[in-house]
Amino acid sequence: MSQFIESIKIEDQEIFLLDLHQKRVNETLAHFGKETSIDLAKIFKELALDEDGLFKLKITYDLNKNYRTQLIPYAISEIDDFQLVENNAYDYSFKFEDRKELEKMIAKAKADEIIIVKNNHITDTSFSNILFKKGKDWFTPTTYLLNGVQRTHLLKSKKIKEAEITLQNIKEYSHFQLINAMNDFDDMFIYPISKITNLPDTSGYLEI
Repeated sequence: MSQFIESIKIEDQEIFLLDLHQKRVNETLAHFGKETSIDLAKIFKELALDEDGLFKLKITYDLNKNYRTQLIPYAISEIDDFQLVENNAYDYSFKFEDRKELEKMIAKAKADEIIIVKNNHITDTSFSNILFKKGKDWFTPTTYLLNGVQRTHLLKSKKIKEAEITLQNIKEYSHFQLINAMNDFDDMFIYPISKITNLPDTSGYLEI
């Protein structure tokens, strides 16, 4: 049976973007014909967390609404380099626990992290959505693999915009940053576009 995950930010005993996480769980279960969902707020309350700090609450659940939780101390780490990896067949429409295909792509890459290209379009990294900077504005690809909660939140609050970002125009952007439930819009972790080691017209392009 398919297993799904939600990774939720907990900081100083406060849970973040709960409504968007709940919406995704609801929509995932509804897509597979389930009329009821699991209550994330109740799960968080039952943790009875009384410790400050930054944690990732990982909830793994299945279509029968069985679930298990892990509360993991979290620290954001900087990544040295990135590689574009083309995989036109890969689909990650739901937040599946199974990451075998992603792990294969990472294993073949010659960089710390991958940026997945699908039909010439930039999508996501192996664990996050991505933002690109042009001038003073930040844009996220319209061609995401998974519409993450942080991406949804930043678009709704008008901090970022959507754009069609392709192999043909990626060099029009000067910098990029990674966002997910644990990583907010953050000026401290901005990478120059040159951190992508195999931009178009350079060697090392990897096709899966």
